Amino acid sequence: MNVPVWLWFATIGGLVAIILADLFLVDHKPHAVTIKEATRWVLFYIALAVLFGLGVWYFAGGQYAGEFFAGYITEYSLSVDNLFVFVIIMASFAVPAIHQHRVLLVGIVIALVMRGLFIAVGAAAINALSWIFYLFAAFLIYTAVNMVRQGMGGDEEEWKEPRVVSLVRRVLPVTDQFHGSKTTVKLDGKRWVTPMLIVMIAIGLTDLLFALDSIPAIFGLTQEPYLVFTANAFALMGLRQLYFLLGGLLKKLVYLSYGLAVILAFIGVKLVLHALHENELPFLNGGQPIPVPEVSIAVSLLVIVGVLAITTVASLVAVRRRPELAEGHGSSVAVPVAHSREEAEAMDRHDREIDEEMARYDREHS
Repeated sequence: MNVPVWLWFATIGGLVAIILADLFLVDHKPHAVTIKEATRWVLFYIALAVLFGLGVWYFAGGQYAGEFFAGYITEYSLSVDNLFVFVIIMASFAVPAIHQHRVLLVGIVIALVMRGLFIAVGAAAINALSWIFYLFAAFLIYTAVNMVRQGMGGDEEEWKEPRVVSLVRRVLPVTDQFHGSKTTVKLDGKRWVTPMLIVMIAIGLTDLLFALDSIPAIFGLTQEPYLVFTANAFALMGLRQLYFLLGGLLKKLVYLSYGLAVILAFIGVKLVLHALHENELPFLNGGQPIPVPEVSIAVSLLVIVGVLAITTVASLVAVRRRPELAEGHGSSVAVPVAHSREEAEAMDRHDREIDEEMARYDREHS
């Protein structure tokens, strides 16, 4: 796939414009997110991804479009499982409801920039060393086994503060409370960092750790850096609204880890087959390619969608028959999403009163 430099810049410029527009809307009037609002935004970002995929189909052909859609669906589905950890982080830092959307947006922008660097390094490694696919495959299968073990053990997702965040706490003075949406504040002549900055860094770095699973997985579906980057970008951009929309549904997806494990293991096997087909290792077949069958992108897409559909339906049916399954699954904390406009306004009033109180404190001590 020949992607000219101008198209890279145009794509990145378009993504930045969308993110800036979203950030402006959030900063213009911070508010608690309602289910209807989250639904509209999720559909909007999914529609953008679909339109982009259709554009790839029109200009580059069905093969590359299939690779994009397979990568996008895989990245998005892996993100759903990661939302458990986001819920725990938000609860651990006690982030006010009206500021959670902004925290997610800035944190995900940090992750998107750093993932771009990961993708560039991964693409360069693949071009230089074909055997890197074996390492990717081993890591994906190892991750799949761990997911199954976690699901069988029924353990909740655990989150440990990244070392970088702990280092920031030790090096810089951090206030005990949030000061509205400010990331820094000047008190009594001294500049302080607020928990808002800390939680943004935590979200960004935690999502970057998730890339250790997702980046090798998507390289198993396409080796085109442009498609890898755009699939990651669209999945991340829609992750914020998915956080609010699926907040109440997360605990019901009791078999999600099994489904994701199957997908990762499948992609791992696919990577092994591809590595054998492109073999350059001298101790395997004299360094010559091994004629093994490769899994087409159509089959990959069918497997991914089918596994996710079966996992979702099986989870909802199981929880309906045995509600206690949901109680023992996922985080025990809830996403602060409003079910009505009135509920959202009540949440906004509560958080704004706290922000105004902290603003008065800042003025008195600045």
